[in-house]
Amino acid sequence: MEAIEKNRVTLFLILAFGISWASAAVIALTGGLANSPVLIPGTQITLALILEASIFMWGPALANIITRLVTREGRQNLFLGFHLKSAWPYWLVAWFGPGLLTIAGAALFFALFPQYYDAGMELLQAQLKAAGSAAVIDPFQLVMVQTLMGMLISPLVNFPATFGEEFGWRGYLLPKLSVLGKRKALLLSGIIWGVWHWPLIAMGHNYGLDYWGYPWTGLLGTLCFTISIGGLIGWSSQKAQSVWPAVIAHAAVNGIAAVGLFFAKESFPRLLGPTPAGVIGMLPFTLITAWIIFKSKD
Repeated sequence: MEAIEKNRVTLFLILAFGISWASAAVIALTGGLANSPVLIPGTQITLALILEASIFMWGPALANIITRLVTREGRQNLFLGFHLKSAWPYWLVAWFGPGLLTIAGAALFFALFPQYYDAGMELLQAQLKAAGSAAVIDPFQLVMVQTLMGMLISPLVNFPATFGEEFGWRGYLLPKLSVLGKRKALLLSGIIWGVWHWPLIAMGHNYGLDYWGYPWTGLLGTLCFTISIGGLIGWSSQKAQSVWPAVIAHAAVNGIAAVGLFFAKESFPRLLGPTPAGVIGMLPFTLITAWIIFKSKD
């Protein structure tokens, strides 16, 4: 890697981590994720939610823009082209692949740990009862509709939230690291992406605060998670030469990740599943990423 590119990558990482982790520090000092002050009474809009959505998640995108300005890289290689005519297969994989793999991971988790499976969906039943909807809404039909909507619509609904990350990680960092080889680039970018999440994980994101080995097992699980899903996300972006399949794939993961929770009993181990953040739940993604890395020529 040329010296100028090393300098750009270094500056990008300093900015991406600096901006995001500064906002995480504010969250930690004002009650963390669990006890963040509510900004609008009667809602769930907290300071942590606002900072996470507006600053933490957008740190990588801001780092991309600032690095380009400071190093005079300009608009070259922005990876913002759609390339639908040539890249449509990768768009399809990005759109529907995460949903299918998430469902497969949840099914695998419950097959291995049937004691955590709740066919009656008692937690959802209780929520519907509390909302006064239990008599008019069938829980199973509700889950099926939400799953279908999650696979079809969530990439469109969620992409504004995931663009902030992907414009940085897959739109800037991954192409820069690709000079090291596609395999190394995918693995290294996945590791960096995982470490970037660590402050939120330590505050309970994905796994809570009461699991075995907290917080170290959660931090390690996050690395496994970001490498696993990062392989598919990064591969789709590399093949399409565009950030948009990565944005769509990430949005699809976020939109359907919780589907397995509808069928889980209250005491399930989040480190294992049934969401793709769990070691078992992420296994379909892990296998796909292993195949992608194995098939890569460098």
